[in-house]
Amino acid sequence: MQQLKVCELFAGVGGFRLGLEKTGGFKVVWSNQWEPSTKMQHASMVYEARFGAKNHSNENIELVPTSSIPDHDVLVGGFPCQDYSVATTLKNSKGLIGKKGVLWWSIHRILDEKKIKPKYLIFENVDRLLKSPINQRGRDFAIMLKGLSDLGYAVEWRVINAAEYGMPQRRRRVFFVGVHKSTNLYQKMETTNAKEWIKSVGVLAKAFPVSKHVDVQLQNFILDTDLVSISSHFNKNEKLSPFANSGICFNQEITSFKTIPEHKERPAVLSEILQNGEVATSFFISDEELPKWEYLKGSKKEVRTTKEGFTYHYGEGSMVFPDALDRPSRTIITGEGGKSPSRFKHVIQDQRGLRRLTPIELERLNMFPDNHTQLQGITDAKRAFFMGNALVVGVVERIARALLSKI
Repeated sequence: MQQLKVCELFAGVGGFRLGLEKTGGFKVVWSNQWEPSTKMQHASMVYEARFGAKNHSNENIELVPTSSIPDHDVLVGGFPCQDYSVATTLKNSKGLIGKKGVLWWSIHRILDEKKIKPKYLIFENVDRLLKSPINQRGRDFAIMLKGLSDLGYAVEWRVINAAEYGMPQRRRRVFFVGVHKSTNLYQKMETTNAKEWIKSVGVLAKAFPVSKHVDVQLQNFILDTDLVSISSHFNKNEKLSPFANSGICFNQEITSFKTIPEHKERPAVLSEILQNGEVATSFFISDEELPKWEYLKGSKKEVRTTKEGFTYHYGEGSMVFPDALDRPSRTIITGEGGKSPSRFKHVIQDQRGLRRLTPIELERLNMFPDNHTQLQGITDAKRAFFMGNALVVGVVERIARALLSKI
């Protein structure tokens, strides 16, 4: 089998690459990872240590000329969640340029400037992308779908919770798969009913089956205006986004409805990924610190005062404490590492007492190999940060296998 050539943007520590290459059908020919706000490029260092420095770029993608990126079959990336609104410029003959620093426009620019366009796209983002910003629900996603449609791509999307398909973490992310009009798969989409594609025929439906018995409340509309108009006017002041958790955009026509996961896998649970008996004392919570953890994890109804002297009533519910071992874990966040007590860090009870999760356990929750992020000079807190930013490798692997089976 000839391997599909992949370009990996916003590569982090290589989650996309691990999932794709596990299938044997994909080969990463170029990658880019650059953290704008830090001098030490730790994620890029880990990436190079695991996969080699050859064909890896550690510079701002906005400054990388498209001509220096090799031709590829598949473009992938988990790009940052930002404000994707459009600005216009007289200097640009097309009258369109994305706001500087918004990295979606680097993807758009590469796809636009590539003479031989990648046949397939796989992107990942937080699920709130489908309903942001607040005053124009769904506008950001509409901008992306319209931009990709103008560049010759059909796009299907789905919000996937990894735990609902037998993986060890409750992590919800939106994945979208783009297919270029030059491919046989695009022609198949053209001749398949959009509803059927979403429910059973498409790449994401094959990777992550959904219930066929669902009362479909269909959203159907066309993105027939230009990007600037969408940016200014799309869904203005409406309370709800027109984008449900599943959908397809084909030739600017949107079909979207809510799907319900249907899976036969036994759920993986937190207890199965633990390093029993191997954990350093520093991960355990001392008796002195325990009350702080209990307070932060507990429910609160209290009066608080701001620096300016304004008083207000504050309330929040309790968290499960310690975390349940017989369920998939909660979502890992970037602040998972470090000793300081926190409402959101995982705490488990093991035979020796209450403790935080180790870097290896966090890697396992994202289905990375043990010690993938271990490197001299990189702290446990930084390793936890990587996993808070990463995706669940198993989700990518399943999408990759489904795509291969279609092509």
